[in-house]
Amino acid sequence: MNEPARIRVVSVDDHPLVREGIATLINDQQDMQLVAQGTTGKEAMQRYREQRPDVLLMDVRLPDMNGIDAMISIRNEFPEARVIIVTSSEGDVEMQRALEGGAAGYIVKSMPPQALLEAIRKVHGGKKAIPAEVAARLADHLSDEALTPREIEILQQVAEGNRNRDIADRLCISEGTVKVHIQHIMGKLGANDRTQAITIAVRRGIIHL
Repeated sequence: MNEPARIRVVSVDDHPLVREGIATLINDQQDMQLVAQGTTGKEAMQRYREQRPDVLLMDVRLPDMNGIDAMISIRNEFPEARVIIVTSSEGDVEMQRALEGGAAGYIVKSMPPQALLEAIRKVHGGKKAIPAEVAARLADHLSDEALTPREIEILQQVAEGNRNRDIADRLCISEGTVKVHIQHIMGKLGANDRTQAITIAVRRGIIHL
């Protein structure tokens, strides 16, 4: 009797330990096979073109580009691509962006290995794999007012240690306008001060340090 075809998986992560762990986990499964690995967004695209895997595992923090951007590029070329984001980030903004960009699953690296295997099988079967913890975190912030691109830009500048005057000069706006933006940012994030605003924004994946 012929064996059923294995689920062909490509894994992209720039951390050797994580890559090795995922490789061992997948190759220990009778119904899965790791067909290629990559460490950058560019390699993710190359491996996908070469292998056309059933499921692509994609990290977000890659050396050359954001993994979500790489996933969107791959799905523009191959709309049928089934991608699971595997990341250490628990930020709801990143989760939302990944799912809006077409991710079929979202796994946080702190979850048990079994969660990744279940996600691969689910996604291969044409379903979405959104664990309860991820769904709950998204639901917590559904009614939040999103920061505008300009507000994110200013908050990133604040996080990098720039003063209001420096930010105003860089963005060709007045210092007063910067202050108004920062007040809006704190209001939207429920922060009492700039430091707390940065902490909340980093945790939620709105900005990166």
